[in-house]
Amino acid sequence: MPRSIRLQPADNVVLAIDAFAKGDDVLGVRTAERIPRGHKMALADIAEGDKVVKYGQVIGFASQPIAAGDWVHEHNVAMHDFARDYQFCAGRADSEPVPAAQRRTFQGYRRANGKVGTRNYVAVLTSVNCSATAARHIAGEVERSGDLDDYPEVDGVISLVHGTGCAIDARGEAYEVLARTQLGYATNPNVGGVLMLGLGCEAFQIPRWKETYGLVDNDAFRTLTIQEVGGTRKTVEAGVRAVLEMLPMVNRARRETVPASELMLALQCGGSDGYSGITANPALGVAVDLLVAQGGTAVLSETPEIYGAEHLLTRRARSRTVGEKLVERIRWWEDYTARNHMQMNNNPSPGNKAGGLTTILEKALGAAAKGGSTTLMEVFDYAEPVTGRGLVFMDTPGYDPVSATGQVAGGANILCFTTGRGSAFGCKPTPSIKLASNNFLYDSMREDMDINCGDVLDGVSLEAKGQEIFDEILRVASGARTKSEQLGYGDNEFVPWSIGATM
Repeated sequence: MPRSIRLQPADNVVLAIDAFAKGDDVLGVRTAERIPRGHKMALADIAEGDKVVKYGQVIGFASQPIAAGDWVHEHNVAMHDFARDYQFCAGRADSEPVPAAQRRTFQGYRRANGKVGTRNYVAVLTSVNCSATAARHIAGEVERSGDLDDYPEVDGVISLVHGTGCAIDARGEAYEVLARTQLGYATNPNVGGVLMLGLGCEAFQIPRWKETYGLVDNDAFRTLTIQEVGGTRKTVEAGVRAVLEMLPMVNRARRETVPASELMLALQCGGSDGYSGITANPALGVAVDLLVAQGGTAVLSETPEIYGAEHLLTRRARSRTVGEKLVERIRWWEDYTARNHMQMNNNPSPGNKAGGLTTILEKALGAAAKGGSTTLMEVFDYAEPVTGRGLVFMDTPGYDPVSATGQVAGGANILCFTTGRGSAFGCKPTPSIKLASNNFLYDSMREDMDINCGDVLDGVSLEAKGQEIFDEILRVASGARTKSEQLGYGDNEFVPWSIGATM
C-alpha cells in the first residue's frame, strides 16, 4: 500500500508520500486517477468555491467541484484573498535558555569588534558593474599566483560583483539598499579584508559611501577607482598589490573556542516540493529552536514565500509592534507586485508545482516552518544590520541569491538551505549547508547535498533530524567544508536587490 500522510485532522486532502495508482485505497478512499508522489488527493468531496485545507490551514479554493479521490492541484485549485486572524502575540513562546553547563561551542574567528566569523576571506567588492571585470581579474590573479599557499588561515580571495551601481536615483531607495548591502558585506565577520573597486563616474560614489558610514582606508580596507588609477591593467596591478599587502594581516586571525550564541543563521529554501514542509523545513525549525536556546540568532526571510502564513508568525511576535511591522511588509509586497503587473501567486515556480506545491499559500506554510516555534523578536529591512538575538525576520524577495545576499549583509555568518528539487546554490563569504527534503533528491545529487531529511518519512523523528542539522551547523562553523564550497559555488550568488527604475 502506498504511504500517505494526513497532516491535521481538519485537512480535506492527503499527501502522497509514494505515488498513488488509480484505484488505490488511501485512508478508506479510492483514488480516481494516478497521484504523483509529493502531490495531494482529496479525502472528501469539495464543492466549487470551498476551501482546500492542508496543515489545518487554507491553501486555496476549489475552482471546480473536486470529488473524493481526485488529484488536487493547480487544474482545480485557485487562490484569492481571504481574511487572516493575526492574533498578535497570542502564541508567543519564549525559549528557555540552555543551562551554562550545556552550552555548545564552535571554533570561530573573533574579530576586533567582538563579532565572530566562521570563515576568513578577502573580498573584492565593486561599486558598479563597470568595475566587475577588473575585480574578477584581481581575485583571479591572486588565486592563480600561489601566494595564498603561504597564508593557511585565509579561505580565499573572492570577487563579489553585481549588475547595478549606475543609472539609478543616487538619492533614492535603489542607492540606499545597495549602499547598505555593500556595507554589510564589508563588515561581515567572515571577511577579514576588503578592497572596494569603482570606475569613478558612477552613481554609487565610493567617497560618498565612505563618508556616510565613517569608513577610512586602512590595512584591512582599501579603495581604488579605474579612472583615477589609469585604466584596467594598472588597476588590476594595483588591486593585486593591495590584496597581497592585506594577506599577512588577515592571516593573523586564529580560530578559538566561542559559544554557539555567536552564530547568526540565515534560513533559505529553494526548489521546494511537497515534502519540504514535512521534512527539511520543520527539521531545520527544530535546529533553529536549539540555536535560539543557546542564545544564537536565526534570520527567516523571503517575504513572498511566507505570504499566507504570516498570521502564524504574528501570533509569535514579541510585541504588537513587531507583528504589525511584518504585516506592513506583506502589504508592501501586495502593492509592489500589483504595480509591476504581477501577483503573489506567481510564486511558486514551475518546479515547485511539479514537486506538488499548488499555491503560494501552501508553499508558505511549509516555508514558515523553518522558523521553528520560538518568539519572533524583530523584523528588519533588507540588508539592515541584525541586532539582538533569537528568531528574527528580514524582508527580502523570495529569489534565493537576492534573499541570501540581504541576510549576509545583515550579518549572517552561516546559512542553511532546504530544497526538494535540487537547487544549485552556494554562498560566499557565508557557507551554505544544503538540506534535501527527500531520498530521491539526496540519492541523485549527493555531491550537492549535505544532509538528507528524506529519512524523516522513513521514521527518523524531526527532533533527531533537527539535532543532526544543529550539530552540522557547529561543524561547518568550525571550518568543515560544505558540498557547495567544495564545488566552488558562492562568487556569482552575490545579487543585491535592485529596486526601482533603471534610467
